[in-house]
Amino acid sequence: MHICQRGRALVLGALLIVPWTASAAETTTPNAVSADPALIHFVQSVVDANPRVQAARSALEASGAYRDAASRPLYNPELSFEAENAADRTRALGISQTFDWGGKREARTDVAESDRLVVEAEYLAVRWAVTVELLDGLAQHQTDQERTELARSREALMDRFVDLAQRRYDAGDLAQVEFDLARLTATDARIQSATAAAELAEARQVVRNLTPRSSASDQWPTLPGALPSLPESAANPETLVLELPEVQTARRRVESAAALAELRRREQRPDPTLSVAGGDEDGETLIGLNLSIPLYIRNNFSNEVSAALSQRNQAEQMADDVMRRAYARLTSAAERYELSQGAWEAWQETGKASLARQTEQLQRLWEAGELSTTDYLVQLTATLNVQEHALDLRETLWRAWFEWLRASGQVDAWLGRGFEQ
Repeated sequence: MHICQRGRALVLGALLIVPWTASAAETTTPNAVSADPALIHFVQSVVDANPRVQAARSALEASGAYRDAASRPLYNPELSFEAENAADRTRALGISQTFDWGGKREARTDVAESDRLVVEAEYLAVRWAVTVELLDGLAQHQTDQERTELARSREALMDRFVDLAQRRYDAGDLAQVEFDLARLTATDARIQSATAAAELAEARQVVRNLTPRSSASDQWPTLPGALPSLPESAANPETLVLELPEVQTARRRVESAAALAELRRREQRPDPTLSVAGGDEDGETLIGLNLSIPLYIRNNFSNEVSAALSQRNQAEQMADDVMRRAYARLTSAAERYELSQGAWEAWQETGKASLARQTEQLQRLWEAGELSTTDYLVQLTATLNVQEHALDLRETLWRAWFEWLRASGQVDAWLGRGFEQ
């Protein structure tokens, strides 16, 4: 019976240590300032081909066309021809031109340029949002993939345990309660394995929502096991916040609203129209000059100016709100990342070693008969759960890092300077 116990302990220990050893090897990667080139290439290709990013790019191109259109002159010349056959025969040709004396063209250009800058910031925000969504999906996929492997190892471990427990039960060396517990634990392991496989399928869907159809999951890059500490720029969150696309968007909206208010003021100034005509009437040469100026008496368009000023004030308040929220988001993201990184480093320094020692101690105690089958099974399950919790912690660390990159505007810096398009 001792030989059976020793053989079973070796089987249990081998199944327990192997999957976590492979995972631990990935977490010893040296800290890197930027991401892996394979990850950079994959993310850039996916983001560039994403429909949301392409739609944002089209909107940016359209805003540039609107800006160019606004910079063109407001009024085109008008050509007129008059002919009359009556008592007198008259022929006349004239041309008229309305002049922009109020500077509306310049004001319209300023409004369109401000709107273009808003769309440009929104385009960058869309790129970053898709990038972080993809990175989060990769983190979830990689974690669920390793969690599935761990669940399969747990299932195989418990199946072997039930086989050995069946032999001991048939030999009368194991109580009915302990044997039933072993079978229940094996059933639970199969349930967890199926659940992990389903969660892995969901994680793949998250990534597939963003990747082309031809992209296979086995071609997706892996995320780094070690992440850098927060850079020195994290000590100046105000500077980072001011460069965020959502903050830039809010500030550009203020500029756009101010430019619109100025346009409304200039629209209060009438534009004169000058007409010149020439012709003949019964052989006599005619030359005419006409000047017309609209009179803004019944409507001086002051209400439009008041509305534009109110919209500018609204944009200013919204910009302040965006900046406050962005600052709070960045501060919280930095705190979450530092906490997660501290916990992960503590796990790497002491947790993994303690896990290995725990496995060895359980084996020795069970072999020596100092640990009952029930206690061994409970503690073994707890040890497996610790491995799963470590995977969750690493995913939390990845997500916290991606969130800080997004909140600080350092997405392109981590993915390489050439990533931003």
